[in-house]
Amino acid sequence: MKLSTKGQYGVRAMYDLACFYGGAPQSVKCIAERESIPEAYLEQLIAPLRKAGLVLSLRGAQGGYLLARPPQEISVGEILRALEGPLAATDCVLSECEKAEGCVMHALWLRVHRGVNAVMDSITLQDMLSDAAPRQAQTKEQEE
Repeated sequence: MKLSTKGQYGVRAMYDLACFYGGAPQSVKCIAERESIPEAYLEQLIAPLRKAGLVLSLRGAQGGYLLARPPQEISVGEILRALEGPLAATDCVLSECEKAEGCVMHALWLRVHRGVNAVMDSITLQDMLSDAAPRQAQTKEQEE
């Protein structure tokens, strides 16, 4: 399974918002600059994330975007499904197939589908923040 740029950028943008959780709303421009995502492309990604209830928008001079829920309550799987649709290596696991019963390939792809979804749903934005903390500390030490 290969993630599109949409999925990759969407997870990066949500991670960026998680870094600022509990703080001020973040503008698309600031997120785009920090994450090296084209601003116009990021604007297109925000709409489905908002529709999925993952992001809140605040209007006005101090407006921007915030996570709709705490980082520990938002999984990578939710983000990817909001942007990409179902996480499946093949269509046969998403629809009724007359050959499904007894088909070894269907059984294989179903196992892959379940595994990928289980992993993606088990990783939260908080996990990503926790994983990044030691790396950031090490980088800071190397810079000093």
